[in-house]
Amino acid sequence: MAARRSMAAAAAPSTAVSSTFNDGPPSVFDKIVKVTIIDPSGARRIIPAMVGQTLYAACDVNGVDLGPSSCGPAQEKVRSSTWTEPLYGEGASSGFDHVLLQGGNDGVAIAEPPHENEKKMLEAYWDDDEIFPESRLASQVEINEKMDGMVVYVPDRIVDDIP
Repeated sequence: MAARRSMAAAAAPSTAVSSTFNDGPPSVFDKIVKVTIIDPSGARRIIPAMVGQTLYAACDVNGVDLGPSSCGPAQEKVRSSTWTEPLYGEGASSGFDHVLLQGGNDGVAIAEPPHENEKKMLEAYWDDDEIFPESRLASQVEINEKMDGMVVYVPDRIVDDIP
């Protein structure tokens, strides 16, 4: 009769293996961050967001209504301190999806700063007392891995459904 092999009889793996192999294969959950959305009534909701998508897309997928998107693609993308790639998009086309990003979050600090077109749309659609240094258009904010735990405040919306 042939000898049976069992997992218990197998030698234990060596503990001298590099720590890079102990983490296992990459997972999609490595690219998901949690973002807390606070609506005008003060209700909080934590939503998952994929790294690389816009804040507006993350809110839209999770049922958070931010109004119409200022859906124009970015005009340019800063790739390094010496190179800015022109993307030839038209940039923000409206200012309805205004949000306030948590100022102390590391992800906000490394996010690309607002382009001139985004600033113009905020100024055109919102009063001066409603625009803050943390003001951004959700469709122009790209989620990054450092935004995990970020808080986003959604101010009262501009009336956008008048026929």
